[in-house]
Amino acid sequence: MNRYSRHIILSEIGESGQNKLLNAKVLVIGAGGLGCPILQYLAAAGVGTLGIVDFDVVDITNLQRQILFGTATVGTNKALAAKQRLEDLNDSISIIAYQERLNHKNALKLFKLYDIIVDGTDNFETRYLINDACVITNKPLVFGAIYKFEGQVSVFNYQNGPTYRCLFPEAPEKNSVPNCSEIGVLGVLPGIIGTMQANEVLKIILGIGNTLSGKLLCYNALNSQTTVLGISKNENEIEKILKTKDSFTTKTTEVFCEIEPKTVSIEDILDQNNIQLIDIREVHETPKVEGLAVTLIPLSELNQHLNQIQPDKDKYIFCQSGIRSKKAVSIFQDLNIKNCFSLKEGAPDIIEYLTQQNQ
Repeated sequence: MNRYSRHIILSEIGESGQNKLLNAKVLVIGAGGLGCPILQYLAAAGVGTLGIVDFDVVDITNLQRQILFGTATVGTNKALAAKQRLEDLNDSISIIAYQERLNHKNALKLFKLYDIIVDGTDNFETRYLINDACVITNKPLVFGAIYKFEGQVSVFNYQNGPTYRCLFPEAPEKNSVPNCSEIGVLGVLPGIIGTMQANEVLKIILGIGNTLSGKLLCYNALNSQTTVLGISKNENEIEKILKTKDSFTTKTTEVFCEIEPKTVSIEDILDQNNIQLIDIREVHETPKVEGLAVTLIPLSELNQHLNQIQPDKDKYIFCQSGIRSKKAVSIFQDLNIKNCFSLKEGAPDIIEYLTQQNQ
């Protein structure tokens, strides 16, 4: 217990409180910007069992904010990479990596194994899935969200308190709100918000302080202002969720069943004639791809500029790193626009390839 001596000397925690932490089981959904600080502090604090759910792999663009990872882990599954790092941080706790995508089929089964669920995801479909599964399994949910320079933290479904659907009954239209890979995020912001989430988890386990149940904490990193808003419980919304209990595992959500966009490499298409290259980065993003006919249509304005799409050509979409281009292809698929492909390379890689070809 010497590892936790600074906890134990706190009268509010003591040895009994540390034992509560060691006996606790916490499941963190997402090992990205929010998940990394959440996991790091919960592991350091001695939470006895940590579950990590993430199907994604570490990308070089993650390293700006996802502090559990380094260049050596690029290409490695995030849940596995986080587990390896956390085991070095604290080898006395149990860490379980679920290298899979959370969905309606596995959510209830996973949640029943844990005491507290922590949402570290970045899309609305998964947030609603997590919330509904927490209501059905009667698990407290520690919520966090980030957008550019702003973040939110709350605790849902705790001690008969309100749920996420009490605050936001319905999900926004698909692709109407960009995530951080599309709009950007200040690197330290998920660290701040994720640490706040970890704090809420510790307070719940220890039974100390006042949690953010029934409250939404809003933080602005540009002016360091914090605002706390009240959340009212909506029994009708909760009842709607509970009515889906028997059919929950048979549900599907678009985000879990959509077809993965086909990706190709720039070197495979440059000798083709009937193509349209589409840059879906924002206008201010650099470097610009020179020497090729490129149509600029920012992802945030895609629906307003569909007239620029050439239906008789194969359309190859690129962005800064090859992530947003997949999102654009998915949007085109939903609009029944055919022959759309995502380029594996981002703009810097395309420029480098073109430079090498011209030498």
